[in-house]
Amino acid sequence: MSELSSNPVSTTCPYCGVGCGVKVEQGLDGAVKVTPDQKHPANLGRLCSKGMALGDTLDNPQRLLYPEIEGKQVSWDVASTEVAQRFNSIIEEHGSEAVAFYVSGQLLTEDYYVANKLMKGFIGSANIDTNSRLCMSSAVVAHKRAFGEDLVPCNYEDLEQTDLIVLIGSNTAWCHPVLYQRMVAAKKENPALRVVLIDPRETQTADLADLHLPLKPGSDAFLFNGLLAYLADNGHTATAFVAQHTDNSVGAINEAKTSAKDVVAVAEQCGLSVEAVNAFYALFASTDKVVSVFSQGVNQSSSGADKGNALINCHLLTGKIGKPGMGPFSFTGQPNAMGGREVGGLANMLAAHMEIENSESRQLVQDFWQSPTIAPKQGLKAVDLFEAVHSGKIKAVWIMATNPAVSLPNTNRVREALDMCENVIVSDCVSNTDTLKYANIRLPALTWGERNGTVTNSERAISRQRPFLDAPGEAKPDWQIITEVAHKMGHAEQFQYDISLDVFREHAALSGYKNEGERCFDISPLADLSVEEFDALQPFQWPLKENADGSLVGTQRLFEDGKFFTPNGKARFISVSAEMPATQTSDEYSLILNTGRVRDHWHTMTRTGTSARLSSHVSQPTVELNPDDADMRGVKEGDLLRVHNEYGELCLPAKFDKGLRKGNVFVPIHWTKQFSGSSVVSDVMPPIVDPVSGQPESKFSAVEIEAVDTVWHGFLISRRQLNLDMASFWHCQKVEGAWYYSLAGEQLPENWAEMSRELLCQSDDKGDWAEYFDKSRQIYRGARFVNDRLESCVFVSQTAKELPATNWLKQLFTQESLNKEERLSLLSGKPSTPMEDTGKVVCSCFNIGEKTIKSAIQAQKLCSVEEIGACLKAGTNCGSCIPELKGFL
Repeated sequence: MSELSSNPVSTTCPYCGVGCGVKVEQGLDGAVKVTPDQKHPANLGRLCSKGMALGDTLDNPQRLLYPEIEGKQVSWDVASTEVAQRFNSIIEEHGSEAVAFYVSGQLLTEDYYVANKLMKGFIGSANIDTNSRLCMSSAVVAHKRAFGEDLVPCNYEDLEQTDLIVLIGSNTAWCHPVLYQRMVAAKKENPALRVVLIDPRETQTADLADLHLPLKPGSDAFLFNGLLAYLADNGHTATAFVAQHTDNSVGAINEAKTSAKDVVAVAEQCGLSVEAVNAFYALFASTDKVVSVFSQGVNQSSSGADKGNALINCHLLTGKIGKPGMGPFSFTGQPNAMGGREVGGLANMLAAHMEIENSESRQLVQDFWQSPTIAPKQGLKAVDLFEAVHSGKIKAVWIMATNPAVSLPNTNRVREALDMCENVIVSDCVSNTDTLKYANIRLPALTWGERNGTVTNSERAISRQRPFLDAPGEAKPDWQIITEVAHKMGHAEQFQYDISLDVFREHAALSGYKNEGERCFDISPLADLSVEEFDALQPFQWPLKENADGSLVGTQRLFEDGKFFTPNGKARFISVSAEMPATQTSDEYSLILNTGRVRDHWHTMTRTGTSARLSSHVSQPTVELNPDDADMRGVKEGDLLRVHNEYGELCLPAKFDKGLRKGNVFVPIHWTKQFSGSSVVSDVMPPIVDPVSGQPESKFSAVEIEAVDTVWHGFLISRRQLNLDMASFWHCQKVEGAWYYSLAGEQLPENWAEMSRELLCQSDDKGDWAEYFDKSRQIYRGARFVNDRLESCVFVSQTAKELPATNWLKQLFTQESLNKEERLSLLSGKPSTPMEDTGKVVCSCFNIGEKTIKSAIQAQKLCSVEEIGACLKAGTNCGSCIPELKGFL
């Protein structure tokens, strides 16, 4: 064990919007240990499997280290000058609308601020959007319409102080595991606490639910319009609150009744039983303290903003808002999606929560920035922005810390747009994303562990990200890269930043500039922070206020005084006309495709995909379908399926899930062309968006599936990442010391040995080769050694059943050399000594497999999750695997 520093660095996890605090200790040998921060208010000592494995992901062999122009390494001066000259030239010839930025919730607030300042205040266009458009923009619209500003009223403690948690479109157990564990603990502490899950899928989160409503995909607004009507008709209106603090309750109720006449109509529209709908409505009505958590299942819709408002309406009518244990609570997807919203990160926003279409707000921001111009109108939102790149209206796009060639809908068209554009600038920390393939200029950026700044989580808590690693190569923070380009464009005087604190101070000052309380977001007391104070800054929830004694205090909960941030100070009921998804199934495309996350991976896997530990739980992309749908189509589990529609196609193995509604399929979002041959789920997502928020409908696409006739199956393991093009299907997974590839093909190669040698040796002719081939059975085994060390191996047969188990083979790659028996075992396809097969990893924290757990349950007669934990440790750390452990019991 390495000797660890006695002074750990306190920082914030770079994954989801929970914003967990972590402690990082670095040994003298460079080894990094990451543990949960016991004092951080977001996680209080909890951490999920991704957070626990952060140390595994720090040494990325694909780091982008130096600026490049058209594939050639250049100096920073040359690179920033080139970017500036291209922008200035395009703006001069075609106007400011011909350039665009596409940024990310992975950026720090300081990065976000400088990017928005340059685009909106100096280039003079609002063509800067963010990947938060894909996850949070509908919630933003719902908040602004109801409250007058993009405000989340709740905090995490409300989850523990409430008596009813309603989870809508949120697989919290996998997507926000730390908050899920807080709910689990709260339920144990308070037996009266009830949980309702509203989700078409019976996800892992259903394990906590007292009631699960598996509604038709996209029918949420009908359900909540029905609830609003039920509450109004049955005397559950908070009359005084509604009269004094809200507007348009009557209009919203009347509109709700047009689509939700009664419980029977709602049940039919949502595909639920009348009894289940009545049970939910009665529970909501009779419980004083209700927290309604909504996430991507609501937001990622062609009517996501309306769904959010339909839910908020119910809280306003009953007055269940602004008090402990109650309110609508949007769970944020990314670590700094909210920080980006604070600085106007979306194309339809201005910095400090000001409105881009309000002339007074525009003048205020322009005066503060002392800028020559200000964007006069909304810019293009993400989907429209890349469509404008495709059409040639946008001549240059600068992409920062995100991967639109994977994440945007209809990605084949997005890739076409990037391929056609002559000025694609990409700032990133890795060199091999799907998007970087199209970059004309590559700029190396810092990443987690190297950056210094702030992020804001789902409960409005601003936390510090602190560096504990040196910058690799010539990588720089994004705010500095943007600043240098701004200087070269002629704006040096207004971009005088030497350190990230300079940016934070300006951001804080703007939040209070001419703000007489009409804007909620205000952290202006921090505008004069010293370096020492910034380094010591503790998490706090905005708005930040100064007490009479000069001390500063954050705001745990909003609207406690009944004051909202609309012109008249009242919350607004929004009349919602409920609609089903814009796309519907047909005879040609009869299945509904849903998308989402898996437990241990994050976004497009540029970080988690390099961790063997995180790649072991869900090791490959699949298409999940109900067993009845599979039986009707003659599909067996593991069969390779083509998933297709008019936008594109995927090729994935089938996985059965009884928790899916019939007629629905599910594909995870994470796999890219770096990790799989044909698994980018956005290839088959329609470019349909909410007309107000611009958020894509990523939870509903009409598709069809059909079997792929494969004539061979195989796998290979190599110490190098390889380029594969000979397989109909392939995916790769990081294992200890190597990469594991699963393969299948529709055509047999003419010569297995020749193909394998070419694939595994590539241009390197060093090493020894051993192989076995049974031509009649088309069984091939080959292994390559370099200095007695197993460098790679490949196994092929006509069916997957004829392939050997892989755990023992993977273990050989952890050894520096193999003995004679181990070499021979490779060609025989059997380990030289018997080895226990522990099965698929279930507990990533302690690397405990499914077969080990099931064997212990049987042998030790284990009856509870606690007993499994005492026996094996599984489930005793982050708790993410507990729903699966319960399933085994």
